[in-house]
Amino acid sequence: MTTIDRPVRPRRHRLVARAALASATTCALLGALTACGGDTAPHGGASAKPTAKPTPAWRTDPRSIAALGDSITAGFDACTVLSDCPEVSWSTGTSPKVNSLARRLLKENPAARSWNYAKTGALMSDLPQQVTEAAARRPELVTVLIGANDACRSDVRAMTSPAAFRTGFERSMKTLRKSLPHTQVYVAAVPDLLRLWSEGRKNPLGKQVWKLGLCGSMLRDPDDLTKPAQDRRASVQERVRAYNTALAEVCAEDALCRFDRSVFDYRFTGGQLSTWDWFHPGLRGQQELAELAFRTVTRKENPLKSEAASGG
Repeated sequence: MTTIDRPVRPRRHRLVARAALASATTCALLGALTACGGDTAPHGGASAKPTAKPTPAWRTDPRSIAALGDSITAGFDACTVLSDCPEVSWSTGTSPKVNSLARRLLKENPAARSWNYAKTGALMSDLPQQVTEAAARRPELVTVLIGANDACRSDVRAMTSPAAFRTGFERSMKTLRKSLPHTQVYVAAVPDLLRLWSEGRKNPLGKQVWKLGLCGSMLRDPDDLTKPAQDRRASVQERVRAYNTALAEVCAEDALCRFDRSVFDYRFTGGQLSTWDWFHPGLRGQQELAELAFRTVTRKENPLKSEAASGG
């Protein structure tokens, strides 16, 4: 009987084969939990996702401030009749009677590191230009309070549409971020104009001033309680709420922007209104606005995120 000799496999080859089998078995068991072999991505496949950039931290002690907005921030009728009075502005005022946001945050020489670009009568459509002017100063914090004039028109039909208001604010934020990528933004809500009517109408002199045409959409015929008048005021209030929704939503898309709803929610009284027009904030009203802003700017957590986490 003829015996056929089989080739003897060298011992080194048997060891390599066993190692390869063990490696293949391990890969099969681990599956997607680990990568086997030197190349972690197959040819033509997607590579690992890059690590997300950390959210920029909000500083509670900015070193310079620029104020944007309308007559409220310009201090109109707050200390001089029918005139701007920026020294008592809630944002950048220098008067100790108000103790503005700038005085609270910039304790050393606040006047040299704060600038007010707010304009009496300004609409949201004017905000991009104010942003451009402020950008030259490169402030670390920008405050924005605007929108009352968009709702306070001669008639409800003349009010700025919610879509146009949102577009104007989006454009303003894009303009700001192009020049100031690291600047923080504090955005105050449009104040409650319906409460302004309910408080101001208690003063006979105030109602006489309103007859001159101040905020006709809300304040015209202040003692008229008929359904058409009430519906007109409700339309203005609804528009203000729409503006605040736009401000909050656009601001929420920017990691360094904080929206302050408390300016709308604050239950101000007639004693905080200007004694010349019962419409703009007087000294006490400017003081309260400064206090509300200071609370929001110096909070470690974004108030909007805190409300969302608590279901508020």
